[in-house]
Amino acid sequence: MIPFYFSANRNSLVNHKLPDTRKPPAWSHPAVLLATCFWIGRIRPAPGTWGSAAAIPVIVALSYARLPLVLEVSLLVTVCCIGIPLCTIATRQLGGQKDPSSIVIDEFLAMPLVLLVVSPEQRTWPVILIAFLLFRLFDITKPPPCRQLENLPQGLGVMADDWAAAGLSACALFVISFVLS
Repeated sequence: MIPFYFSANRNSLVNHKLPDTRKPPAWSHPAVLLATCFWIGRIRPAPGTWGSAAAIPVIVALSYARLPLVLEVSLLVTVCCIGIPLCTIATRQLGGQKDPSSIVIDEFLAMPLVLLVVSPEQRTWPVILIAFLLFRLFDITKPPPCRQLENLPQGLGVMADDWAAAGLSACALFVISFVLS
């Protein structure tokens, strides 16, 4: 048997670095866990669509709660503002990419904004489905100003383009509901 010192693989064994166990993986960071909606953002294909769909139970719950509009808007604006630093931290944890597709909290929080233009009584399954499809259309195609807002710094850019897509979707939903009523 050849002693280890004379082995041809000696350099590869000596220079081998063990993984750094002091730093936990990025996916276990609490901000990443929340920003990916408990890893819904890891579902492929179309993680943004999955993140938007995950908001539907929240929309239904808000509809059944029948909160006053001021309270519902205040609640949604507050959680959307919390999403900005959350997305900033999660983006840094995931390597600093501009708007990682795995971060879906922006879609999750923007989707309920679309339905603010219709009363809770009007939030039927067909209306929720139309709102979902409109939001995905505007979020994927990113018409102005969505694309421009994406260039805002850090978490604000991640969130703001979805707010604009939600606003455009809400306008379209309002027109559709007005025409059909």
